[in-house]
Amino acid sequence: MATRQEGRGNIALLIDADNASAAHFDSVMNVLAELGTVNIRRAYGNWSKATLKTWAALSIAQAIEPQQQFDLTKGKNATDMKMTIDAMDLLASGRVDGFGLMSSDSDFTPLVTRLRQDGIPVYGFGLAGTPEGFRRACTRFIDVAALKAAEVPIVKVVAKKAAPAAASPAKATQPAQAAAAPAAASPAPMAPPPRKAVDAEVVRLLIDAYDEAKRDERGFVALGPVGQRVGNRSSFDVRNYGYKRLSDLVAAIPNFITEVREGGQTWIKRIK
Repeated sequence: MATRQEGRGNIALLIDADNASAAHFDSVMNVLAELGTVNIRRAYGNWSKATLKTWAALSIAQAIEPQQQFDLTKGKNATDMKMTIDAMDLLASGRVDGFGLMSSDSDFTPLVTRLRQDGIPVYGFGLAGTPEGFRRACTRFIDVAALKAAEVPIVKVVAKKAAPAAASPAKATQPAQAAAAPAAASPAPMAPPPRKAVDAEVVRLLIDAYDEAKRDERGFVALGPVGQRVGNRSSFDVRNYGYKRLSDLVAAIPNFITEVREGGQTWIKRIK
């Protein structure tokens, strides 16, 4: 089986519209850009429901294929089965290199497990209360609320008019000079994204991965292999804690010190 490379694949985003908010779509697309191009975009639901109006509008603007599934039983939607069947069809086609699943429904856990058995990465996007089984089954699980909160809003800068300077008596007879263009106001400093305390479980995973990795003569370990080991044992994502990179998260943990070496590679050392 060919090795799939991040950033170059054909990605399928399957959206459980009954259990996902359209407000998080852009954030999800930014994350999936790490895997490749999201050429397949499908949203599943009963489109006769008023609650899906936002998704209906977004499907036109973002080239999302709406997949209609009527509720076969009152009080229970049937989108899960339709979404699962489509995912398996896409897997069998051999055209997909990665999946994104927007849902907080643990019913998709067996689907995620099956997709990963074929070596395909699966990114889960749901709320913080998503059942642990689904979260852990994913290659990475991203809390969409934390992802949205980490996005820095654009600050609109309004230039202020400069007050006219008083004419000097000595220059009163000189021709009037063209008014200087007003100086643009400096943009307001952007607030850093909100950050949460790193769970003790994640710290333990990092410590275990560090202990298992090969160290240099000063006790430092390359962060890359540590991150790979953690990724093999956990689906956590640094964005859930308000960080953009694993190196930033590790630097904020008092158990480690970090240093950046030639070539921009980050190395870490456990100090407690």
